[in-house]
Amino acid sequence: MKKHIPNLLTLGNLFCGAVAVMYAVQGDFEIAGLLVVAGIIFDFFDGFAARVLGVSGELGKQLDSLADMVTSGVVPGIIMFYLISENQTGTEMLTNPVNVVNFIPFIGLILTLGAGYRLAKFNIDTRQSDSFIGLPTPAMSLFVISLPLILKYSESAFINNIIENTYFLILVTVALTYLMNAELPLFSLKFKEYSFKNNIVKYLFILISVFLILCLKVISIPIIIVFYVLLSIIQSYYKPK
Repeated sequence: MKKHIPNLLTLGNLFCGAVAVMYAVQGDFEIAGLLVVAGIIFDFFDGFAARVLGVSGELGKQLDSLADMVTSGVVPGIIMFYLISENQTGTEMLTNPVNVVNFIPFIGLILTLGAGYRLAKFNIDTRQSDSFIGLPTPAMSLFVISLPLILKYSESAFINNIIENTYFLILVTVALTYLMNAELPLFSLKFKEYSFKNNIVKYLFILISVFLILCLKVISIPIIIVFYVLLSIIQSYYKPK
């Protein structure tokens, strides 16, 4: 029975992603975002459960990537499509989202393509057992789902004007797609042991992330993702060869 527990958690991730797709298509980005976060939590605990129970296997690995493709691949692509669409037309594209004025909103779906390519590479890359090569799809997804929430809850006209800029959204799309598939070493939050000396970068990241969340709320999410990438680059640069 225990060998099925991680897969059930993975299916929980997939369920959250599938429902999030429905809400995202309807333009309810807040509920979609909450479901994506729930899916990412399931994604974390399925791997944790597999390691604790000692039941890791090829089926779980493939199922995990399929679930991530929906939760952290399809959903952010749809959200970015809608954000660019609204900037292009000034209205929400809810009645017939495919009937757009031009091709520009479809650029947002490059995120979905990039996520699919990264997840396929991840399954055959033996280097990513304890760390990552390229930005993980859940991190990309968190960045994207935070944008409409910032627009809704932020009182800063300056920040909102940046997010409502089509060129900014296209730049974010291209940058995140590149980072997902770049040969860029990024640390993982998996702990083999919990000593401060051997995990100083992870503890530093967690502490600063909590501080940013308490101070900036939802605005902190993209900042934390950028900080994660920069901290990984610094760690990689100073890591003994």
